[in-house]
Amino acid sequence: MPEKGKITVFLLDDHEVVRRGVHELLAVEEDIEVVGEAGTAADALTRIPATRPDVAVLDVRLPDGSGVEVCREIRSRDESIKCLMLTSFSDDEALFDAIMAGASGYVLKAIRGDELLTAVRDVAAGRSLLDPVATARVLQRLREGNTPKGDDKLAGLTEQERKILDLIGEGMTNRAIGERLHLAEKTIKNYVSSLLSKLGMERRSQAAAYVARIQAEQR
Repeated sequence: MPEKGKITVFLLDDHEVVRRGVHELLAVEEDIEVVGEAGTAADALTRIPATRPDVAVLDVRLPDGSGVEVCREIRSRDESIKCLMLTSFSDDEALFDAIMAGASGYVLKAIRGDELLTAVRDVAAGRSLLDPVATARVLQRLREGNTPKGDDKLAGLTEQERKILDLIGEGMTNRAIGERLHLAEKTIKNYVSSLLSKLGMERRSQAAAYVARIQAEQR
């Protein structure tokens, strides 16, 4: 059992040397405890729900999938688990995917050790580490409704639905969106159901993948 009061962390990276280095960096901190590790997406999807960490540090690119997919799946099961994406690459598409999956942070592997420790603590405390400039750029694309020719599904959303899609894009839960917009959580669920219906989809993950594809086509 984790020690009471400690921030529990799960590590997902397919490179053992990287994983071991991050583990050692975190393990020496008195307020942090590493409760599990995995080298594949499949392994992580089994182990993370079992360990229920405060923070899951997820490598974006994996041999059997993506850390973004793991984030999306884990957050759909348990919104209390915060996800911090760790990647060697910086691009809008990956950032957009991370935002839509509900990640709390997105940092590069070139980050210094003390900065990573701060990132883990900030994410555990409920703060967002998504770069505000890059995030604003991604969300602006959504607001402008830049869709490919012949694809006007996003244009069919109401202003309120578009606003809620923006907030989903920021990784906010229905409850958090409700608090932001001063609406009941049940009302937000109804809006989300409506916008998914208009997009011809059943789940948030489908909508996230759809919008990510639209953005990719415009690159």
